Amino acid sequence: MTPGKPIWPRVPSGFVRAVLAGHSALGLAFAALIYLVCFSGTVAVFVDEFRRWERPDVAPVAAVSPEALQRAASEAVARYGKAEHVFIYPPTAAAPRLRIYVDPEKGEDAQMLAGPDGRALGDLGTDWSEFMARLHINLHLPQTWGIFVVGLTGVALLSSLISGLFAHPRVFRDAFHLRWGGSKRLQEADLHNRIGVWGLPFHVMISLTGALLGLTTIVVGVLALAVFKGDTEKAYALFLPPHPADDPRPAPMPDIERALANLARMAPGQAPTLVGLEHPGERGGGILIIAGTDDRTLSRGDSHVFDARGEPMADQDPGRGTLGAAILQAIGQLHFGWYGGLAVKAVYGLLGVGITVVTASGVAIWLARRRARGRPAPRWERVWIAAAWSQPFAYAASALAAVLAGAPPLPVWGGATVAALAGALVWTPARLSRRLRLAAGALLGLLGTAHIALWWGRIADPVAWGVDVALILLALGLLTSATRLRPAPAALAAEPAE
Repeated sequence: MTPGKPIWPRVPSGFVRAVLAGHSALGLAFAALIYLVCFSGTVAVFVDEFRRWERPDVAPVAAVSPEALQRAASEAVARYGKAEHVFIYPPTAAAPRLRIYVDPEKGEDAQMLAGPDGRALGDLGTDWSEFMARLHINLHLPQTWGIFVVGLTGVALLSSLISGLFAHPRVFRDAFHLRWGGSKRLQEADLHNRIGVWGLPFHVMISLTGALLGLTTIVVGVLALAVFKGDTEKAYALFLPPHPADDPRPAPMPDIERALANLARMAPGQAPTLVGLEHPGERGGGILIIAGTDDRTLSRGDSHVFDARGEPMADQDPGRGTLGAAILQAIGQLHFGWYGGLAVKAVYGLLGVGITVVTASGVAIWLARRRARGRPAPRWERVWIAAAWSQPFAYAASALAAVLAGAPPLPVWGGATVAALAGALVWTPARLSRRLRLAAGALLGLLGTAHIALWWGRIADPVAWGVDVALILLALGLLTSATRLRPAPAALAAEPAE
């Protein structure tokens, strides 16, 4: 290849202009949604660390015995009543504590922690972490619709990435060309394009896996029509283990200890990462155990299905999971970065910040281009600044309210977001950006220090200290950036007419 020659073949300028217009239109149509999904996904990478931070009084546990898992299941059912399902998460390297989720026949889902002996330690106490994870997964909409909307957002992001490449034929040749010291619009455009191309493999992977996870229902429906003549049950069987026959007659709790003993015999060296009970306390109950040799891989392990007595079910080889389930697990792990330990999460966090910045700067570039062409949209400039900086502010406010006052995070997050957007009615973009950064920085600093003060002398998990330090450092970064943004009074007063 000749040095300096573009990686793309020469394309007509008219085609580039048309693709650029489509790229801008697509990005603008989904901008706020893409930004929210990217921002929330970046934070959700660290959900296990935030769970440990919210309950720092629980010491890490390396492993628990089968007897402890049996006791934890029995105490969960006794505590919350008859259940449709009970999901037990044994300690792993990433989440070294025993967690139990209960899906009761009546009432809301419940979550609890248990000690290394399986005895209950009370409610999980991670309301903010669960809120934050659900915000990314389904935007707190009804689950089916919310996941579908997030999946469509992944499609929109992937389409924007592809159209952005075709709209900028020199993007690879100029991958390390930054025009500093000149026009701010050109600086932002270069930063947008450089971050976009540097992180392109990650951005494509995240958007593609997010779209696949969100649109699973459609994928299964198409698969059912194409392969099974519309039989969705057969299609879902490719992804889900078999269910035991329904029999509501009372019975003892499923024998987890027996199932784990059988697992050790049939799959030596595998350790459980999930123990799921279906209809515990009924004759039609069953046990699903997902187990593997290493919890830091893309696969969470093989699926092993047992009846309520702990014996392997006859219609599945318990040493082999379904191919569809393995693919779905790998896609989920790859999307969230929940493999490979903290180093992989740190890389995902940095790249997540990058794709969030690309989304935010794309709209800012479009608005700056309008202004340069004599068609400014100052109201939309203020709205976009408010939308972008509302999320650090709203996340900090909701976490502070949950940690200090036990307030439900969702309404606090919603109220803080609306308050930030309302600021667009009265402040210029410069003032708005500066004040939201100051507010977010102040709240994050208060959050970290207040958490230390609240749990002082009771912190048993060292990860909590790491999260507090990270929050305080983020606060200092935001406060520093805000102080450097202080414009001249004349610039603050200059608000062009729309």
